[in-house]
Amino acid sequence: MHRGDITDRVVIVRGKGCTVWDSSGTELLDAAGGGVWHSPLGHGREELAEVAAEQIRELEFFTSMLEFSNDKAIRLAARVAELAPTGIERVMFSSGGSEAVETAIKAARLYHVRRGEPDRTWIIGRHYAFHGAAYGSGTLTGFPPMQFGVGPNLPHVEKISPPYLYRAAQMYGDTDPTTWLIQELEQTIERIGPGNIAAFIGEPVMAGGGVLTPPADYWPRVRELLTRHGILLVADEVVTAFGRTGAWFDSPQRDLVPDMITMAKGMAGGYAPLGATLMTDAVADTLINDGGFFHGYTFQGHPVACALGLATIDIIEREGLLNNALALGDWLRAGLSPASSLPVVGDVRVEGSLAAIEMVVDRQTQQPMEWSTVDQVAFEVRRAHGVIVRPYGHNLVLAPPLVMTGQEVRRATEAVVEVLSRTTPDGWVAVR
Repeated sequence: MHRGDITDRVVIVRGKGCTVWDSSGTELLDAAGGGVWHSPLGHGREELAEVAAEQIRELEFFTSMLEFSNDKAIRLAARVAELAPTGIERVMFSSGGSEAVETAIKAARLYHVRRGEPDRTWIIGRHYAFHGAAYGSGTLTGFPPMQFGVGPNLPHVEKISPPYLYRAAQMYGDTDPTTWLIQELEQTIERIGPGNIAAFIGEPVMAGGGVLTPPADYWPRVRELLTRHGILLVADEVVTAFGRTGAWFDSPQRDLVPDMITMAKGMAGGYAPLGATLMTDAVADTLINDGGFFHGYTFQGHPVACALGLATIDIIEREGLLNNALALGDWLRAGLSPASSLPVVGDVRVEGSLAAIEMVVDRQTQQPMEWSTVDQVAFEVRRAHGVIVRPYGHNLVLAPPLVMTGQEVRRATEAVVEVLSRTTPDGWVAVR
């Protein structure tokens, strides 16, 4: 996501806790989780360096494809299955979220082929969703710049509206939001043909869309509709799993009952690339029987990454980081509440340790702020206050490590509010 008009680079060279340092020695508070909703355990943990070193000395790598595996991959798969929602029992590792979603796309299509329904090739996603940047996952991503100029994109992909309660009047009129969204989904299924659709994919809470939390009845009604038509439900928990919203997985608290789950981000604490596609026994057995699932990645089940994944689970449990994520949510709400009255802020949304400030040109019309202005705000928060936050479309987002303290959250939120207070609706960020 580099742009030619931005030539400066912030070169991070060291980290400890929630603080990182760049190559010029500038100290920065990481309120964005390594910049990408990541790093739940903070930076520079010696114990994780020891875990990695010990595993490298023991076994640095061997494939987990064909008949091979390694002890750390087996142990981590078992622990993840124990933590996963009821009915999710099988784990296929990858190197990150994009790969996990690619696996889910292929798995959903092959599942139906194995069951004698080869026409089920369509995947339904949502606008404003982020599912990755690879070929299939990038096509499913609901931000048009991801598909611009690189087509033809993956065929048989359709996108529908997200649950966007801040813009409910514009998007759904006087109709109840869930009812409107379910009607749209049902009409889409009928238009494509129920027998042509393999799966629906969605984030329990839409992180990239700006921390969009659906109404309580949304996911149960989606699940019922999909079940009625034999369509698989894939929960993209790449951001939300492993504690981000105060639980190991976010799906259960939304009454989202998935057939598959994709996960990554902080799965190995941010200390190695690691992702996974989880699935029910019914899906997994269908894939691996009758010829098998001819699919895999070189580094799937990497023993060093999996050893770090096991250690990450231990640390989250030992340090009570699921509860700390909920405390972070309380601190973020309190710290960002003054922003709610500012002319350039349309909405402030917090879910667990995820926060989004939606920036607008006009609070009455809710016209979104230009992305370039949000970029400037994030730059100014870093320049003026030494705090890293993330510009994401017309939202400014925070996703601090789960170990962040209340004092550090206060510093981050005060920095954001201060810069927003000198940002004008015409897109000007006054330099103090």
